[in-house]
Amino acid sequence: MKIRIVIGVSLVVVVLAMVNVFVSHAQQAVGEPAQPAGNGAPPLSNPLKVALLKWYQANTALISFPVGSQPYGVAFDGQNVWTANFGDGTVSKVRANDGILLGTFTAINAPYGVTFDGANVWVSGYGGNVAKLRSSDGKNLGTFPVAPGPGWMAFDGEAIWVPNAVSQGNGTVVKLRASDGTNLGSFTVGVAPIAAAFDGANVWVTNQTSDINPGTVTKLRASDGVVLGTFNVGVTPLGIVFDGANIWTANNGDSTVTKLRASDGALLGTFAVGGLPYGLSFDGQNIWVSGSSAVTELRASNGSVIGQFYCVQCQSNASTGIAFDGANVWVSLLNSNAVAKL
Repeated sequence: MKIRIVIGVSLVVVVLAMVNVFVSHAQQAVGEPAQPAGNGAPPLSNPLKVALLKWYQANTALISFPVGSQPYGVAFDGQNVWTANFGDGTVSKVRANDGILLGTFTAINAPYGVTFDGANVWVSGYGGNVAKLRSSDGKNLGTFPVAPGPGWMAFDGEAIWVPNAVSQGNGTVVKLRASDGTNLGSFTVGVAPIAAAFDGANVWVTNQTSDINPGTVTKLRASDGVVLGTFNVGVTPLGIVFDGANIWTANNGDSTVTKLRASDGALLGTFAVGGLPYGLSFDGQNIWVSGSSAVTELRASNGSVIGQFYCVQCQSNASTGIAFDGANVWVSLLNSNAVAKL
């Protein structure tokens, strides 16, 4: 009997102590400060707030990092960001997680576009050649002739497609075997082709055409280069990207972006973005547009503008190349000799 009484009293004491603890924590949860633990220790944590999540607005400022002179193209290799520096004939390699410059490599005359093939980085140069650099250390593995004015390239899993703009008449897109740079064919597309994208089966190329007429995009079968169609978009299309179902073009001449259905080229919409649209990137959900001093984010589902972001510390300039690294968007700042991370 005495043992039961002792146990009962002990349970009451424990329960009262627990009630006191919970009351104390509940007071902290509604605004009363936690009491110090003593001996200068930090305040006790509040277990009643463990499940409360507080979301903070993301930092949408453009943070820039120096690269070479006049960067145009931007590409992500899975760990690092590469820029093609038109002004000094180099390519810069920047670590994506913190923007540290890992190297600057002599590449080719007037580098413009840059593309990653899973192991190597390809750089197009306005002298009519493309260079292949090993992504691990920037070593030049070869330089391959294409045609005048090679632009932004696309990789289809086996080959590199290089659009080549010419001053008059139709241009071409050249197909190079990625393993060794062998020329697998040259295919005629529209006037002044400048950028390419791969949709999983076909290659799409933007044709600038002229400043007064609508530009076009040409769709080629990747297996053999057969032209499957040419479709009207906006004026002076430059950048192009595939979102998993549709093709988007950045129309520099009329400040719009065009959305085409990849399966048949049907026009799904033309959306005003302002500025001078240049490059495009897809983040898995939204479309990002470079151009002028702003980067514009569009909802891929309907083309509505989600936001526009500016680099207030950068010189007034056209943002050009753009790429997504899985977490952040990177854009080249031509006149600032920098690449920015958003």
